[in-house]
Amino acid sequence: MKKLKVQKISLFSGIMLALNSLIGSGWLFGAGTAARVAGPAAIISWILGAVIIISIALTYVELGAMFPESGGMSRYAQYSHGQLLGFIAAWANWISLITLVPMEAVASVQYMSSWPWSWANWTHHFMHDGNITANGMWVVILFMLAFTLINFWSVKLMTRFTNLISVFKIALPTLTILMLIISGFHPANFGHSVGTFMPYGSRSIFEAAAVSGIIMSYDAFQTIINMGGEMVNPHKNIVRGVLISMIITAVIYIMLQVAFIGAINPAMLAKDGWHGINFTSPFADIAILLGMNWLAILLYMDAFVSPFGTGVAFVATASRALAAMTHTRHLPQWLGRLARRYMIPRFAMVTDFILAVILVNTFRNWSLLATVITGSTLIAYLTGPVTVMALRKMRPDLKRPFAPAYMTWLAPVAFVLASLAIYWTMWPTTIQVILVIALGLPIYLYYEARYHHTAWGVQLRSSAWLLCYLVFISIMSYVGSEGFGGQNWVKYPWDFVVIIIASLFFYWWGTCSHLPAIDPGAEEVNRRVKL
Repeated sequence: MKKLKVQKISLFSGIMLALNSLIGSGWLFGAGTAARVAGPAAIISWILGAVIIISIALTYVELGAMFPESGGMSRYAQYSHGQLLGFIAAWANWISLITLVPMEAVASVQYMSSWPWSWANWTHHFMHDGNITANGMWVVILFMLAFTLINFWSVKLMTRFTNLISVFKIALPTLTILMLIISGFHPANFGHSVGTFMPYGSRSIFEAAAVSGIIMSYDAFQTIINMGGEMVNPHKNIVRGVLISMIITAVIYIMLQVAFIGAINPAMLAKDGWHGINFTSPFADIAILLGMNWLAILLYMDAFVSPFGTGVAFVATASRALAAMTHTRHLPQWLGRLARRYMIPRFAMVTDFILAVILVNTFRNWSLLATVITGSTLIAYLTGPVTVMALRKMRPDLKRPFAPAYMTWLAPVAFVLASLAIYWTMWPTTIQVILVIALGLPIYLYYEARYHHTAWGVQLRSSAWLLCYLVFISIMSYVGSEGFGGQNWVKYPWDFVVIIIASLFFYWWGTCSHLPAIDPGAEEVNRRVKL
């Protein structure tokens, strides 16, 4: 009997897949929104967002290189702290991934609804008062179905599609940067002092990082890690793929913000200030104002292509994350079943598609979906810095292809930065996201009571730090400064001081709360690693 050859993802294809995830609807919306919130200081917001996510990503790179497996980010917390913490982290991560699929579809339809051509009048009924209409909903569902079908038959088809789309998604932002700088750049827009560069104060920098989709735009680094088991030489290429894709993305996003700020007509700023800059399609609108209609047409096309490509990539990532969650037997096992020929989790893909349809019917605009993503992603990421250092304490002898000495200080810094970013998402978003994550606990408790009967004392001891942390950050969000939606009982910047000190305590608690022994499944995966 002929043995089927499993198709593997090369480093180049992995980077293209990551870029396809990273450069999505965020670049189309983010620069305009960030400039309106923070003015020229929005450049610092993009740099800050990159620093936060890269610091978190490096903790996961060490874990991904140690445990190269599909959907790996859904299991790392379980390896060090047991099944309850692993389930909470995996559920939060999966919620963010599944929400990205309808968000990208909504972004495509939202831009379609503003096409300026007379032949496209039929698209204008897709949106009403910022929300998807019934007509638009059918197009959103059609897009999500296309995302799923491209993934459904093979990894090879998906990677060929994403390689093609990714080249376009890199080329057009680069072209936009060059043309805006050449055609209409006004250096005076950046200000001539700290006050004019930062017209709304330092707080606006942190606000822009959270509410403008900046942090969300960077968080797709996990695409490579979650597909680690399907990569060629994963012990080397996971590290390379994450770092290369993140650096390329950061450069593109920061330069897009610079180009956007420099391209604004100074007369508009003199009249309305940065708060008055409110374009429906930021880069396309500026291109039209500068007389570059050809660029505007390309940008309207990319407003369809970029979200479409990102949606395809996240169907792959979300399905593998869901399939990986079945390994702990707290979800139905059929969700993790792989199609024999292509080794693709088709049942998970279909389930994700159905849930994405429900989500988009509940949250009918881009910003609402982005809010859910940002909060749930950051809560899931809290476990990365804790897990990586807990595993170093538990098993220093495990194979670690990537084990930098600086991780001892980077991990607590990453935890603190993630905590601050959760706080920046503002009340009541914090409590809303925590409640969405809590919806998974009844499912966990059902399977635990029926099939596992694990000692609850052990599970609670190793998970108590995160449960208490979620209570703390909810309270802090409510009592914090009014600039972040709170009651202003703890004023800015003292709210930051409280969060930093408390976060270091929770980080220490988490690293000390690990299990007595590592999960046996982790040893099995690590044994296959080649140094």
